[in-house]
Formats: sequence, structure tokens, C-alpha cells
Amino acid sequence: MNSKMIARVIGAVLLGGGGYQLGSWLARAVGAERFVLVLALICAALGAALGLLFAPELTLVPLNKTRRRLASMAVGDLVALGVGLLLGLVISALLTFPLRALPGFLGSITPILAAIATCTISVTVLMSRHRELAEYVNERKFLSGAPRKDAADAEPAPKYLLDTSAIIDGRIADVSATGFLQGDLLVPQFVLRELQAIADSSDALRRNRGRRGLDMLARLQTENHVPVEVVDLPANGTSVNGVDVDSRLVAAAREFSYPIITNDYNLNKVAVLQGVKILNVNELAQSVKPVLLPGEDVKVQIIQEGKEFNQGVGYLDDGTMVVVENGRSCIGRDAEVTVTRVLQTAAGRMIFAQISAHQHN
Repeated sequence: MNSKMIARVIGAVLLGGGGYQLGSWLARAVGAERFVLVLALICAALGAALGLLFAPELTLVPLNKTRRRLASMAVGDLVALGVGLLLGLVISALLTFPLRALPGFLGSITPILAAIATCTISVTVLMSRHRELAEYVNERKFLSGAPRKDAADAEPAPKYLLDTSAIIDGRIADVSATGFLQGDLLVPQFVLRELQAIADSSDALRRNRGRRGLDMLARLQTENHVPVEVVDLPANGTSVNGVDVDSRLVAAAREFSYPIITNDYNLNKVAVLQGVKILNVNELAQSVKPVLLPGEDVKVQIIQEGKEFNQGVGYLDDGTMVVVENGRSCIGRDAEVTVTRVLQTAAGRMIFAQISAHQHN
């Protein structure tokens, strides 16, 4: 016999017995002494039918949901939940004595309402602020009245959440190797699961991207320029089976106040709208490109024709496009060019130039 059938049987017995008692009381209340048994049996049958139909939904379904919720909660959240319930019950017990002195029905119902309200408030406050409270207790501010001035008070290293796109891109590994990035890189479990799912994809392109991401993550961990840690970050409103990783990442970033490192344009926009700090790898790459001013000379290899007549197109070492007027004759070789203007577009920086005077000579 499975759990649902057991719940139905128990529900039928309990509600059937309750229905029998209710039917007997109703028959005596209306003065129908002759029909006590008949009404009691009718109510018992109705109660048993309700128990058979709805007992699993009223018992097993809420119990399973509660069990799954508790299993997915972090240890700190579980402790906060237990302490919040205990604190709420203590406060409600102190309120019970004056509330029971209220006249009539109020004296019976207000202690129950007070217990529900105090437990709800206590759990809500502790669940939302338990990390700040734990830090406050660890610093012993409640004892000393002022923060300690020893090494333990040193500013903690900043932490950054890594997005899947930034890991696959791989440039974050080069940035961390330079020493410009200070702090810890955190890879949430759901981001790692998404990388594994991409690496196991049947599509060859996606599979190669996923494997590159795993290789880059291994490189980050082995080179050890910046600490990299795979963490399990609970976030409210998360998706099921990692369908919406971006939403989970933004929710975790908001909850823990961690910036997100990414090069995903859509994630960038959504996160900024929700007040999450973003470190965009593409914007970093654009900002560190060398600045060229009109009139400066630069050497560039012209590799193809431009859209306009007699134009040549080349690229700098950082990938910046250089459009060279009258550069068609220099295709396939290096040329000294003079910058005439620099255009910044949404796609990046574009440089317009012309063949230098001494190049003609």
C-alpha cells in the first residue's frame, strides 16, 4: 500500500468519525432525536468520502513541498528559521497572559493570532537579515561598543560571480593573470551545470563551446592568480532545472551584493535595471585599446578592399578596424598610415586613415 492510499484511509477514518460526531450534534441541536443515527451516518459518509478524495492533497502534497524546500535551504537559513520560530513562540507566550484577560471570545482567539503574527515576523526578519546579524555577533559589537581594530577587521576581499558567457569567452583568465583583478571569483553550481549541459550537447558548436568553458575554468583554478571557488548560492525565485540561469544569477547577485562578470549584452541590461553591478568583459576590452588621435602615424597590414572606391581595410593588433583611403594598392603588405578621424560605434572603434606622405616617397 503506497503513501497516498494510506493517507486516504486515515483521512476517511478521521473525517468519517468527525462527520459522525457532527451529525449527532446537529440532530440533537435541531431537536430531531429520532433521526440522530440517520443524520450521523450521512455526515460520516460525507466525511469519509472527502477524506478519500482530498487527504493526499491536504497532507502529502504540502509535506513534500515543505521537505523539498527545507532540503534546498542553506544551513544558515535553516538555523535562522529555527531561531525565528523559537523567538516567536517565546514572545507569544509572554503576550498570552495579558491577552487571555480580554473578555469573551477575544480572550480565546487573540493569543492564537498573536502566536501566528510573532512567529511570522520573527522568521521573516531573521531569514532576511541573519547574515548581517551573524557578522555583527562575530565582530562583538554588542560587547565592545566599537569595532575591533585588529587584523580580523581587515576589509574582506571582494567577490565576483562568473557568468557562463564570461567563462566560455576565456578573456577573464588573461585579465586575472595580469593581476588587475583583485578578489575571489565565484562560480555558482547552476552555472557549472549549464556549462556541463552545453559540453554534453548534441550540437557540435555548442559542445565545443561548453568544453572550452570547462577548460577555461580549469585554467583559472590551476593558475591560481585569483581564487576561484564553485559555490552553491541559494536565490529566491530561481528557475527549475537551470532553464533560466541568468535570472538565478541576478537573484543571487542581488541577495549577496556581488557584482557579475559577463559579456552577455542582455544579462547586462537586465542586471543593471535591477540594481546589480556588472563588470562587462567587452567594455573592458574596449577601454584598454590604445588611443589614436588624428594626425598620428601607425603601421597596419592592409588585407582587403574597402566598401568605397580605392579603399583598403586593415586591423590593428587589438582587432580595431582601420579603413585606409587610397590603400587598395597596398593590399597584402604593411603600410604606414596617418589617422584622419576615429569613430566610436556600438560595435566598437573604427579608425579612418590615409597613406602617410613618406610612404608615397
